[in-house]
Amino acid sequence: MWTPTEDEKIGVVICNFRGSVTQGLALEVGETVQILEKCEGWYRGFSTRKPNVKGVFPASYVHLKKAIVTNRGPHETVVPLEDPIVTEVTSTLQEWALLWKQLYVKHKVDLFYKVRHVMMELIDLRRQLLSGHLTQDQSRDVKRHITVRLDWGNEHLGLDLVPRKEFEMVDEDQISVSDLYKMHLSSRHSVQQSTTQGDNARQRHGEPCRVPVPHHLLVNLKSFTYNSIGEDTDIFFSLYDLREGKTLSEKFMVRLNKNGGPKNPEKVDRLCALFTDLSNKDMKRDLYIVSQVIRTGRMLLNDSKKGPPHVQYRRPYGCAVLAMSDVLQTISELKEEKDFVLKVYTCNNENEWYQIHENIIRKSSTKYTAPSTNYGLIISLQLLRGDMEQVRRENPLIFSRGVAITRKLGFPDVIMPGDIRNDLYLTLERGDFERGGKSVQKNIEVTIYVLYADGEILKDCISLGSGEPNVPEHRSFVLYHNNSPRWSEVIKLPIPIDRFRGSHLRFEFRHCSTKDKGEKKLFGFAFTPLMREDGTTLSDESHELYVYKCDENTTFSNHALYLGLPCCKEDFNSCPNIPSSLIFQRSMKETFWISTQLSSTKLTQNVDLLALLKWKAHPDRVMDILGRLRHVSGEEIVKFLQDILDTLFSILDDNTDKYGPLVFQSLVFIINLLRDSKYYHFRPVMDTYIQKHFAGALAYKELIRCLKWYMDRSAEVVRQDHIQEAMRALEYLFKFIIQSRILYSRATCGMEEEQFRTSVQELFQSIRFVLSLDSRNSETLIFTQAALLNSFPAIFDELLQMFTVQEVAEFVRGTLGSMPSTVHIGQSMDVVKLQSIARTVDSRLFSFPESRRILLPVVLHHIHLHLRQQKELLICSGILSSIFSIIKTSSLDTSVQEEVEMMVESLLDVLLQTLLSIMSKSQSQEAVRGQRCPQCTAEIAGEYVSCLLSLLRQMTDIHFQHLMENFQSKDELKEFLLKIMCVFRNLMKLSIFPRDWNIMRLLTSNIILTTVQYLSPALHKNFTEADFDFKVWNSYFSLAVLYINQPSLQLENLSPAKRKKVLDKYGDMRVMMTYELFSMWQNLGENKIHFIPGMIGPFLGVTLVPQVEVRNIMIPIFHDMMDWEQRKNGNFKQVEAELIDKLDSLVSEGKGDENYRELFGLLTQLFGPYPSLLEKIEQETWRETGISFVTSVTRLMERLLDYRDCMKGDETENKKIGCTVNLLNFYKSEINKEEMYIRYIHKLCDMHLQAENYTEAAFTLLLYWELLHWDERPLKEFLHYPAQTEWHRKEGLCRKVIHYFNKGKCWEYGIPLCRELAFQYESLYDYQSLSWIRKMEAAYYDNIMEQQRLEPEFFRVGFYGRKFPFFLRNKEFVCRGHDYERLEAFQQRMLGEFPQAIAMQHPNQPDEAILQCDAQYLQIYAVTPVPDSVTVLQMDRVPDRIKSFYRVNNVRRFRYDRPFHKGPKDRDNEFKSLWIERTTLILTHPLPGISRWFEVEKRELVEVSPLENAISVVENKNQELRTLISQYQHKQLHGNINLLSMTLNGVIDAAVNGGIARYQEAFFDKEYITSHPEDTEKITQLKDLMQEQVHILGVGLAVHEKLVHPEMRPLHKKLIDQFQMMRSSLCHCFYVSLQGLPGLDKSGSGPNTPRGILATHGPMSPESFKLMHRHRSATPETFLKCPLDSPALILFSYTLIHSSVCTTMSSKPHSGSLNMLKRF
Repeated sequence: MWTPTEDEKIGVVICNFRGSVTQGLALEVGETVQILEKCEGWYRGFSTRKPNVKGVFPASYVHLKKAIVTNRGPHETVVPLEDPIVTEVTSTLQEWALLWKQLYVKHKVDLFYKVRHVMMELIDLRRQLLSGHLTQDQSRDVKRHITVRLDWGNEHLGLDLVPRKEFEMVDEDQISVSDLYKMHLSSRHSVQQSTTQGDNARQRHGEPCRVPVPHHLLVNLKSFTYNSIGEDTDIFFSLYDLREGKTLSEKFMVRLNKNGGPKNPEKVDRLCALFTDLSNKDMKRDLYIVSQVIRTGRMLLNDSKKGPPHVQYRRPYGCAVLAMSDVLQTISELKEEKDFVLKVYTCNNENEWYQIHENIIRKSSTKYTAPSTNYGLIISLQLLRGDMEQVRRENPLIFSRGVAITRKLGFPDVIMPGDIRNDLYLTLERGDFERGGKSVQKNIEVTIYVLYADGEILKDCISLGSGEPNVPEHRSFVLYHNNSPRWSEVIKLPIPIDRFRGSHLRFEFRHCSTKDKGEKKLFGFAFTPLMREDGTTLSDESHELYVYKCDENTTFSNHALYLGLPCCKEDFNSCPNIPSSLIFQRSMKETFWISTQLSSTKLTQNVDLLALLKWKAHPDRVMDILGRLRHVSGEEIVKFLQDILDTLFSILDDNTDKYGPLVFQSLVFIINLLRDSKYYHFRPVMDTYIQKHFAGALAYKELIRCLKWYMDRSAEVVRQDHIQEAMRALEYLFKFIIQSRILYSRATCGMEEEQFRTSVQELFQSIRFVLSLDSRNSETLIFTQAALLNSFPAIFDELLQMFTVQEVAEFVRGTLGSMPSTVHIGQSMDVVKLQSIARTVDSRLFSFPESRRILLPVVLHHIHLHLRQQKELLICSGILSSIFSIIKTSSLDTSVQEEVEMMVESLLDVLLQTLLSIMSKSQSQEAVRGQRCPQCTAEIAGEYVSCLLSLLRQMTDIHFQHLMENFQSKDELKEFLLKIMCVFRNLMKLSIFPRDWNIMRLLTSNIILTTVQYLSPALHKNFTEADFDFKVWNSYFSLAVLYINQPSLQLENLSPAKRKKVLDKYGDMRVMMTYELFSMWQNLGENKIHFIPGMIGPFLGVTLVPQVEVRNIMIPIFHDMMDWEQRKNGNFKQVEAELIDKLDSLVSEGKGDENYRELFGLLTQLFGPYPSLLEKIEQETWRETGISFVTSVTRLMERLLDYRDCMKGDETENKKIGCTVNLLNFYKSEINKEEMYIRYIHKLCDMHLQAENYTEAAFTLLLYWELLHWDERPLKEFLHYPAQTEWHRKEGLCRKVIHYFNKGKCWEYGIPLCRELAFQYESLYDYQSLSWIRKMEAAYYDNIMEQQRLEPEFFRVGFYGRKFPFFLRNKEFVCRGHDYERLEAFQQRMLGEFPQAIAMQHPNQPDEAILQCDAQYLQIYAVTPVPDSVTVLQMDRVPDRIKSFYRVNNVRRFRYDRPFHKGPKDRDNEFKSLWIERTTLILTHPLPGISRWFEVEKRELVEVSPLENAISVVENKNQELRTLISQYQHKQLHGNINLLSMTLNGVIDAAVNGGIARYQEAFFDKEYITSHPEDTEKITQLKDLMQEQVHILGVGLAVHEKLVHPEMRPLHKKLIDQFQMMRSSLCHCFYVSLQGLPGLDKSGSGPNTPRGILATHGPMSPESFKLMHRHRSATPETFLKCPLDSPALILFSYTLIHSSVCTTMSSKPHSGSLNMLKRF
């Protein structure tokens, strides 16, 4: 038994199911099914692809998914319970799949493959999400990638933009329209922007710009391919700035063994470093990666004598550089490591080692040696972005490899709180040492120690570079034989802070001997303490240290022995009286230079800062110390922020009156320092200090007093820099004030509460005082007010800790209300004022309903003022957007009726006015591109539209009711209604929202519909009957029509899934608006007549919407219109005319469909016996007229729809032309709409011109020409014609038609028009024009005789099947082919125009099945034109150039012959039974005409007997021969006689080998003659034609005799021979046949005997007799001047042939031949 499912509601098909069982549902893998019922292992349900088809399927074939079910029952909605973005990917991929295939069909191959790639990526990303194995960050990253791809695909496939929040689609019901608009904007620009809500909020609050994102460079050493060293090597990498000539970063150190591998085996494949905290400024520097190679081994690499092998020296080897500018772009674009090879150069002179990298960069090639190209360092680089936490999170694999963090020398641009650092960077610069009595210079090695105050060597306090552990001592590299070495070697000293004070550095100098022992002899040392006596550290500069002498036996066990000595010149000057009897003597000629750089968050080098921190040691200098705080660098202050703040407040507590103002100034300075982006991250440190460490319980009194004192003086002081600084620090000053008061209150149990409140109120009075000052004449005061307004909203949260929401709101309202209400204080101040209001709205205070009710009036007041004067629209829109967002959020929990009421009263009217202004500016064409004001942009329009929609959406019926009641007069109400409807109309006409913002468009439509439904009763109530106002009603109807026709509401264009979604959410809003429209129309009563015929067109547009219900509602309105006009005028001519005009324009624009034609026919039913529709009609005398009209309109619709379909698609010109001809004829013949008829004449003419059908274009324009008369009647401007007289328009048309006939080479048609024009010019004595037209006529005659014209072929085309357009369906046409176009080419062209059509392979008429099938069949064959009896074609002397035109032009009849055999077929001679089925097609119009093809009007079918067919064939051949010979005879063709030769040969040879001989056998046979006595006359006719052919051939041979070339004489002789055979055969045959003919004279004489041949040509003239007697002496030239049928010429031809035959026969006499010759 089938039971409804409870949990099993949705699933995915995992196996194909054919559905072969009863009621089975066929399913494919991957389909989603919704399950309704279950029964014993089977489910019943439907596929979401076809929700209307339900069936059963096995439960085992479906994988179930969890789902949420709403509205349980037959119409329940089931949504899978999964990540929304997974659901979106699934549905989107299903939608893409259909469109993706269409890309291939439309040949968009490139996009096809791109979309496929993106689809595969989405499938893979979806799989990752579903796996459930991703971390939160990975999941977020995957979702980001998914949304980017979804939006890319939707954009390229023309689908809707999806607004998102946190990567998920938003529910438009849960957010305001303004927020939805912003989400659309952010999704449009970038998916990432839609998630940066924090950044957006920060920018709205006016906080400093976001922190710059640091860069990090990953360097990975892959290998060092120098195998020639054979010693351990240290490789140091660092970043070097060439422009400033300094190293930018610490060093990254790699230790390799002599084989080139890592010295530490654990570091295989882990030799990588991350150079951190590179700013954008650093990336723009002239940066280089510098790599120095230091080997550890013998003194000289290739000299084993220099020192024993057990003594190791650090010696410079080589250097490599890589310019970052060369690789930066490459590594920026890649998201993976990229390999590079660095050549290692060796130094030619070790004295230059300290600057070898600069020499290599500058290519000073004399100072270094280039290596072999095969050797070098192979490194890989990768550029990462983001703070370190983000980089660690996004690249866990890099950090799992033990990457060495390599920092900058010094602090980065952004100092992060908690970044504790205490690094001293020491550079061994150079030294000058004595030779010491040696012949060569020393090899000096420096050993460095860090010692504590007690003499202990600090371990692990020396770092040579990141990547290697710290060491207790460091030995410098040795420069060979150099007493003035320059090392420039940087080492880092990470000394613990607690050990820094009292520690010192000791440098020991040793000479490294290269003799056998290889001793390193100590000869001197230097030292320097790390901290001076005043507590400051060693300054960041170069230091020249004294060198003290010592020897190898010296011990430094008692460090006090040398610490008392001066270490440098400054030290010596501070204590000059040092006894000279100490153990260590200074070497006066030796010096040693070092430089230091401190990067410490705990130690300072600043004396002023130390003095402040130790102020109690010098209480008398406190005033000076506080004054000097401003000169301390920001880095030093943020490092000691907490200590400094504690010091300041302790000074304040010590003597408030004396130090109060200075402490206040110092506090303001520090607060403003933290506004700098470099120290912005220390604001949390300040917050933490205030919350947890601040202890100044009494400080608030002095802070309030100082702050008030500053504000009160702002009206008097000229220089207000210090006041402005205090205003900027307002936020943190209030934090200190409030926290101080909280501490005091805790300590005293709330004492002095009233005094505190009073002081705060007085402070706010001062704030209001500052803001109320007139600053127009004081720029400094403007800056003060601006600083105050900028800081003011930041204090609200602090005040809320001590005051109630209402109290704080009152403070704020008073302050905002104190600002000048008039917009006159200058644009910059306007901006600041509005920004302050904006941040007030965005503050936490405004989120409380009780505070909103207090603040909203003053906020709306300022916005109203600016909107009224059209000032600062962008900022105002942002404020309004925030307000609507807050109100929408609040409305989900509490009532917001009061706030919405305020906004309606204050904003609705001014919002409408603002939008009208913006829209009119955007429509205006006066604004020059690039100079448009921001208010005219689409963005500002969109902002305000979303604000208006947000307000209307929040309004309820109560708000609308109050709104209507508040209008004082009907004029005010009318103005409001006109405004709002105008805005709505513009909103739909201007397309404020892009096409792909479908969610936004649908919501907009829903809000407009709701608003209209609220406003309709007011319209009906106030503006009907006596108070009728046409303007308001017309505006309403126009709005409704525009609304229903919106593209976004045409659900038929959506996919089924989207259509269902829209219908579920909103219903069909077109239907709702149509009901509203119909209802309002019915309410008009007698006023309906005002909208006839004006609203016919718009209402007709509504009926063209392809929605049945909309049409059914609207169609009766037309009946109503016709009825009202009939009542008023007695007819409905206006309705009729307007209806036809609008139908034409609307359908031509692409509206309407096939069903519409049938639906429009419903109007006929309204005139039938349907009382329910005609209750109000008392007497219908116009029923028949109405039915006739509607029938005609329905037929017009058929043609219009065909026309629309042809025009809107990629149809060929032929189809468009045919369709237009069909429509044009209908307008002329049935509807008689002359204006429409003329419009389509010109449309058709333009199509012909585009297709280069010039003759057809001329015939088309001729239609308009024929409508005009040669009158002086004035004509209005029409189409492209100016206002002119009818005569001039007809003249211009005539000239244009003549021109087109000329281009189409149909001069014969142009000549009569030339004569017509000539007559007009002559009658007007316009001889100049007459001369011009006569010359043109003459030129046309010349063209006829001189220019070559091709005879076109004609083709009959049948269009069978219901799939063809109406104007072609089941009809046949004859088409005039293009030049050189033969049947095969024409057939291919037609199949190309109708790609779905099937070519029929037989010429038989199709049966009824083909005519009614839903397919397309084409039947094509060639036809022959049959010209009407044209006299010129019968005239022999007329040149063929002239005749050929009349053979193929002005032809209505065309013939097609189909041969068939009747009765038994004679195998020996098929001509005996070969009948012809002759079909004659008669067209509606002759070709050529206004189209290249015309419909067949009539068919005539006759059967031609074999004998009649033979007569026709011979007759046609005779005519062809006669014409050709005549052309050669009259020298119309001259030169080449190949055509004549081939034609004669074809006829004579065919006659010999077949052809005429076959006819002789078939029809001159006694048996045939006896059995067909009725054909006697036809046989005689055929005999005469054959005789005539012999005559013509004889003449042709005579002409050929004269013209033939000597080389072609053999051919001529052959033709003569074959002709003789042909004649003899014919004579014999004639003789036999004549014996069988009844009534024949036995003597054989008579007109039909061979002897009577000459007699048949009529009596001979005396000249002919003379010529006959002189024929032997005559020449062919004599006869070439005679007519073709001249007896003399015929006699000459026979004589010529007779002589040739006699000559031929003399050698072989034959009795038959002789007898034949005798007869002739």
